[in-house]
Amino acid sequence: MVTHKSLFNAGPLTAERILDATEDVLRRFGPLKTTVIDVARLLRVSHGSVYRHFAHKNALLDSVLERWLSRLSGPLAVIAAEPGPAPERLRRWFDVMIRVLRSKAREDPDLFATYVAMAAETGIAFQAHGDRLRTHLAKILDDGLRQGQFQITDPHAAGAALLDATVRFHHPLHAGEWSETNIDREFEAVWSLAMRGLEARGSETARPRF
Repeated sequence: MVTHKSLFNAGPLTAERILDATEDVLRRFGPLKTTVIDVARLLRVSHGSVYRHFAHKNALLDSVLERWLSRLSGPLAVIAAEPGPAPERLRRWFDVMIRVLRSKAREDPDLFATYVAMAAETGIAFQAHGDRLRTHLAKILDDGLRQGQFQITDPHAAGAALLDATVRFHHPLHAGEWSETNIDREFEAVWSLAMRGLEARGSETARPRF
């Protein structure tokens, strides 16, 4: 969490400083009550200074939401681009995504809830985020197909199916379920079924599931 002091003493006004301050204001007031004037007041600058970086409030909120989503997907992009066995990377990709989301929901619940509400309302940024995730999965699954690890006909369709099958465990709208006692066991059950549908059988009669 950014402190007021660090915002005041961070040097020249930059887009990053404005986004940091906006997060702080959103945490306290939510997206509906947050104003550009609130952000400027926290930074001890004029609201005109903020407008030189962001044309209006919606542009500011869109940018802070996109930054948050990019921070979620950044570590996943690294895993997708790595070499190595696809099944291990695929599982690690999901493990990292789930761990990061649960951590954010647990450690900063107010800001997490705010971002979920913003994403649900705008839809555009969240759609772009989903497209990035499906691209990551398609890359890993295509690698697995080339390695002979997976038996699929369309890596993009298979990646989308995996996200849909596991949506309860990583979509922010299901955050209220993540603290349930059996949530990890239930994920393992879904994962086991998904892997049986993906893995190559080593037989000429085996048929693709995706």
